[in-house]
Amino acid sequence: MSTRPAPPQGHLPHIQGLRALAVLAVVLYHFWPARFSGGYVGVDVFFVISGFLITGHLVRELTSTGTVHIGRFWARRARRLLPASLLVLLFCVTVVALRQLTPISALPEELRQIVASAFSVQNWYLASAATDYLGQTGDPTTVQHYWSLSLEEQFYVLWPVLLVLTGWLAVKRIHGEHRKVIAVVVGVLSIASFVSCVALTAAYPAPAYFVTPVRLWEFGVGALLSLLPALRARRPLTSALLGGAGLVAILFSISFFDGQTAFPGYAAAVPTIGAAAVIAATNAARWWLPARLLAIRPLRFTGDISFSLYLWHWPLIVIAPSVPFWGLSLAHRLALLALSFVVAWLTKRFIEDPARTWRAPSLRRPRVVLALALAGMTVVGAGAGAAWAVNAPTYERDATALAAVRAHPPACFGAQAVLDIRCADSRSASVIPTPGFAGADRPTEQKCFVQLNDSRAVACRFGSRTTDAPSIALVGDSHAFQYVSTFRAMAEKEGWSLTTYVKGACPWNTTPLATGGAFGAACSEWRDEVTAALEGGDFDVVFTTALAATPFAQAGHESTLHAAASGYRAAWSRVISEGTRVIALVDNPAWATDPNKCLQTRSPEACSVSRDDALAASDPIRAAGEDFPGVTVLDFTPVFCSSSECLPVIGGANAYRDQDHLTTTFTDTLAPQLRAALRDAITR
Repeated sequence: MSTRPAPPQGHLPHIQGLRALAVLAVVLYHFWPARFSGGYVGVDVFFVISGFLITGHLVRELTSTGTVHIGRFWARRARRLLPASLLVLLFCVTVVALRQLTPISALPEELRQIVASAFSVQNWYLASAATDYLGQTGDPTTVQHYWSLSLEEQFYVLWPVLLVLTGWLAVKRIHGEHRKVIAVVVGVLSIASFVSCVALTAAYPAPAYFVTPVRLWEFGVGALLSLLPALRARRPLTSALLGGAGLVAILFSISFFDGQTAFPGYAAAVPTIGAAAVIAATNAARWWLPARLLAIRPLRFTGDISFSLYLWHWPLIVIAPSVPFWGLSLAHRLALLALSFVVAWLTKRFIEDPARTWRAPSLRRPRVVLALALAGMTVVGAGAGAAWAVNAPTYERDATALAAVRAHPPACFGAQAVLDIRCADSRSASVIPTPGFAGADRPTEQKCFVQLNDSRAVACRFGSRTTDAPSIALVGDSHAFQYVSTFRAMAEKEGWSLTTYVKGACPWNTTPLATGGAFGAACSEWRDEVTAALEGGDFDVVFTTALAATPFAQAGHESTLHAAASGYRAAWSRVISEGTRVIALVDNPAWATDPNKCLQTRSPEACSVSRDDALAASDPIRAAGEDFPGVTVLDFTPVFCSSSECLPVIGGANAYRDQDHLTTTFTDTLAPQLRAALRDAITR
């Protein structure tokens, strides 16, 4: 084996700044996904940095000693990563077990993912569940972000073994310089990984995001930078141009990638090569402004706490909406962001640093460290098991009660307690679903819901397939989607043909959204496709509703209400001219925060809010539908609200699963009135 020492890599202070840029991209993406729609590429930057630094460390050891002490390397990685990561997992187990800040409906999935994270297989768990990380579907758990840590830990396990075997092969069989042979092997593996990345992203985009072979090439790019010093710039001008281009590539990805980007795929090459370019630029040019910026103290500090900041910010985001009197307004988000930094610094100061510098000889032995690591993982797993054992009876009770009511709703339940004259004096002491289970009471047809950055006009069809069946379309945003299961049941019972077009935060309207950006562009494209489908679909009725508080752009000097109402009329006119009737539903009341927070400790009456606070000043759907030929306006406001206040529980039915979306159990109780309106429109 060659004993020639590896070329020194030198001190690269801007690496910490690059870490800071990576973690800030991810954190800001999680806090403001619309503004930093491609922030998820920060993880790819982390992978390149890890491949560069870890490979350099291992090859230097291999060069100087002829081997790599794999156990010692694993122990160092365990001391570096596990204390903070297991602490956050124990925190999440405690939060889930106490059920004060997470709904019990989330319990099984939370605990499964916590165990998967503890044993570093979270990425494979999410891949097996076909989780759409970029689509932001479903209810993310407090530990969903551990997928990248699991993948990185798998890299730390496999990489030293690969380098040792390749080094042995170079000396014993090829009789060449081990560094060059390792570079060839890493290059071949990286190319194979990139090909699989492109192929799997095209075929299976959701699971491809998480699996280790698909991401290995990003570590490989960093590794090649370490193995081949010639790739790193030495001249000032070259360094400046290379580093500047790398930063532009990363910032471009953060700004212009979004949930519609086929990622990782070819697109992942942009932030990956960008990160490699920044590293390759080194510090050769003192006047290279980007390098100086990356090395400033605030960024170095953020880079120092980047690991703990990554671990803590996401659980806090997931938990925050369940905290009483706390929402996710701008002020709340900024406060939560500041809290994430504080907790991250405390974790770095009192957990990460002490664990990495253990003085006791017994605590520095690899065997002891790895045994402690396994013990810590086992403790987290045992804690998850205990949390399930304590809460399983409550979970089963709530799930059984909900299923029973959904299958056989009692008389005078939910909306019928108000709408059915025979129920005038009825009273119900029950709350179904329970406050802790309301979040799970949602439509099961998630594949029909188009996410914020997605512009595809996804059509789901239910009910009758016969050509002469009455044809109904359900169109709108998430407030239309909350009726999907109810409409599906009606269509199957009545023999109707139902087609749904629903997209988050995108009403069926021609007026642009005020938000603009990637979300606004996707919404406009979706609307155009949906309207074209409706015009050519020969529908008898189009049913639509939307969030009353949707921020629409103003046209000229007209009011937002007028602009929104005009946009609704313009959209509806396109199908009315084809002979289709439109039923427009006035939006339900919305709450400042999830009323289930209040219902967990107080009575429904005590959790009421004033009518003025719950209802929009004016719903543009009501304004658009008034005296508009071909449109029927439905308004269930009297079901939710009296003359002075609005209640979260109506006729024993828990109406809300969050601050403004209705439970499916409650929407089912509106079925008689919805069915009557649809029948009337069909027969006209």
